[in-house]
Amino acid sequence: MTALQAQPPVTVCAFAQRCSATRLGATLARRLAVWKLDVWGIPYGTPLSDDVALLVAELAANAVLHGRVPGRDFELRLSYTHETGVVRVEISDTHDARPDPTSVPPPDAEADGGRGLLIVEAVAGRWGVSDRLGPGKTVWAETGPVDRRTRGPRLDPSGRRGESPTERAR
Repeated sequence: MTALQAQPPVTVCAFAQRCSATRLGATLARRLAVWKLDVWGIPYGTPLSDDVALLVAELAANAVLHGRVPGRDFELRLSYTHETGVVRVEISDTHDARPDPTSVPPPDAEADGGRGLLIVEAVAGRWGVSDRLGPGKTVWAETGPVDRRTRGPRLDPSGRRGESPTERAR
């Protein structure tokens, strides 16, 4: 008789959900993200959970405000790699306009908005824009349980070291 072999432990968790391109859909995406992290063992209210909630809120709000195409939803995708502690947030929409991760403009001091990508830049270890199958784009951000004060230099999408847009503006 052959001995049973144990399966290797799950090292990556993934989640995907389409949401309506409305304010309610953006709120639902944020709530689903922190719930799913809690299911994966990252409790509500921890720094990592709060960072992911902020990233999802900002990226989903941008999808609703700037990436909305009537009659089309946006998609939230999360992945969590246990070995590295990295959470990747992806928001896909069907609009062709793309944010440029290399040139996040400074906000107008008098404006009510315009700070979303600056917040993403500050919270995420890396972020960028990718093509998606079909129309539109995917804006993604990665974070993990790291101290933002000691985080190394930002990596551009090719993996090379580079300055963040806010460092270049100084």
